Amino acid sequence: MEHDKKDGSPVLQSPLRRSALKAGIAMAGVSALGFPAIVHSQAEKIKIGHLTPMTGFLGSLGEYAVMGMKMAAEEVNAAGGVMGRQLDVMSEDSVNPSLAASKAQRMIERDGVAVLMGEINSASALTISQVAARNKKLFMSIGARSDALRGKDCNRYTFHVDIPVTVMVNAVGQALVRDNMVKGKKIFSLTADYLFGHDLSNKAKKFFADNGGNQIGDELVATDVADFSPYLLKIRQARPDLVATNLAGNQVTNFVKQYAEFGLPFPVVGFNLNTADAWAAGEGNLSGIWPTVWHHDLQTPGSKAFVANFTKKYGKIPENHAWIEYVSLKMMAQAMNATKSTDTEKLIAYFESEAQFDILKARKAYFRSWDHQLMQEAYPFTVKAKGQAKDKQDFLKFGDAVPAPNQPLELLAPTRADSVCKM
Repeated sequence: MEHDKKDGSPVLQSPLRRSALKAGIAMAGVSALGFPAIVHSQAEKIKIGHLTPMTGFLGSLGEYAVMGMKMAAEEVNAAGGVMGRQLDVMSEDSVNPSLAASKAQRMIERDGVAVLMGEINSASALTISQVAARNKKLFMSIGARSDALRGKDCNRYTFHVDIPVTVMVNAVGQALVRDNMVKGKKIFSLTADYLFGHDLSNKAKKFFADNGGNQIGDELVATDVADFSPYLLKIRQARPDLVATNLAGNQVTNFVKQYAEFGLPFPVVGFNLNTADAWAAGEGNLSGIWPTVWHHDLQTPGSKAFVANFTKKYGKIPENHAWIEYVSLKMMAQAMNATKSTDTEKLIAYFESEAQFDILKARKAYFRSWDHQLMQEAYPFTVKAKGQAKDKQDFLKFGDAVPAPNQPLELLAPTRADSVCKM
């Protein structure tokens, strides 16, 4: 019998209320017997916190990242999941370094994610890695390329998938030296004004100096700049032998389009270019030698199947960030299945064991134990001769893998002797 809250007098229950209470108790009994399996199954999903830029100058790359991650999760779940549990990927826009950090913290504290994954912006990847380290939670940094993340800012909770700045510079630099485009040449650079761009510029300058090049200019460009005419006028005045770009995201697209419109005669090379940005630049605007971590023309069985499945699902061919997010989640699933755990320490031990992963390339990849960098092939690419492209995404000429098949995968990467990484 219920009592009034004010004076404690009994409250009479109507027959209708008593029936409702009985029904509620009956339903509670059913829940205790039949519903727990459903609730338990939902609770047992493995939550993945996925952060990537979906807006801003890297937004077009982030869209592909989300598609690649989603496709991998669906394939893993369709095959039975991980340890019999489904993956639940939570993809959010990282926006900027500050918001990336706060979202990562919330994913750990409120959402209970097992691991953090993603990112393209190196500055945001740095703040996420710091959150991961404070919370002792694994972070697989997928698309961020700054050497600093693997060097002075490294920590044992962060693993790096994309090729680092040093590999990008060396991959293009080898071709430049081969073609006599460095020694004794005047070089003018444009650099994205944030962590990644600064890091890239430093490595490029060192490469040019080590190989006899003469750096005559390096202009910092804010990430929201769309009009490159002031920089193009400086290039015209400087009359360099080579223009080298250390730009990022849609900066590259805007620059190469406007460079073509200006009709400047100086050859252009770049140390960073994603295929989505190259496609946006368009045939006839892009020229020179550039590095990439993957390209849809890669002729391995696994890569061809991925391209076909992705194209069927989304109605367009995958960009390199779609591929790298896809293989990254597959690597994480492999580690969880192998360790039969989502425990951070067990996953770290597995990745540090230098276990091998099929990343749809000719050679398998592995994480180095001391700096947590994935060792894999990279590729230089140029532009096909006019008229050879079959469509608007076919004008890039994909080069042979570097290092070569008979060379160690670590050949172009930062060495342990040169690294300041201390876990």
